[in-house]
Amino acid sequence: MSYKTNVLVLLSGGIDSTACLAYYLSEGFKVCGLFINYGQLAEKREREAVLRVTEYYTVPLDEIDISSARRWGNGLIRGRNAVLLYSALMNFSYESGLIAIGIHAGTEYWDCSEEFLRQTKSVFWNYTEGCISVDAPFILWNKVEIWQYCIREDVPLKYTYSCELGRKQPCGECLSCRDLEVLYAGHSEKGFGSKQDD
Repeated sequence: MSYKTNVLVLLSGGIDSTACLAYYLSEGFKVCGLFINYGQLAEKREREAVLRVTEYYTVPLDEIDISSARRWGNGLIRGRNAVLLYSALMNFSYESGLIAIGIHAGTEYWDCSEEFLRQTKSVFWNYTEGCISVDAPFILWNKVEIWQYCIREDVPLKYTYSCELGRKQPCGECLSCRDLEVLYAGHSEKGFGSKQDD
């Protein structure tokens, strides 16, 4: 991939998407972020985290609202990553480039798999004649490897927010917060991953 390629990073305010943003910036890409309100319970706190992260990195941020009356909470949400990626494609303002998502290995969700990524790339190729593609730099990494990357690269974990239920994290119930508890165990003394509801 050439330097200065346009990259739109889907941002949720969590560790994975923040690491994704940091990755493309470190590689010299021209980066902007996109936050999508799809009716998630944690929308308010996710948005606050995204604003903190993009301000920290001085990255431009776009926001779109595709929410309905239904509120989405913990666990599998069928079609979510597909909806997010296609919404990003509809709002991509460049003729060519990448739309990036922080999906990774170690999850049972099909829309976090290599197969999902491959099929989505194929659809994007057909829509854009190969000019816009999907990228997921951590597709072969597990959560611990992403966490270690964040530590090595000084990613501002204290600004992130991951609770799927929109509560003070870690809530102890949702899958994301259970991951956080494991990650905090070895690093809380170093100040990584603030547990505060800031």
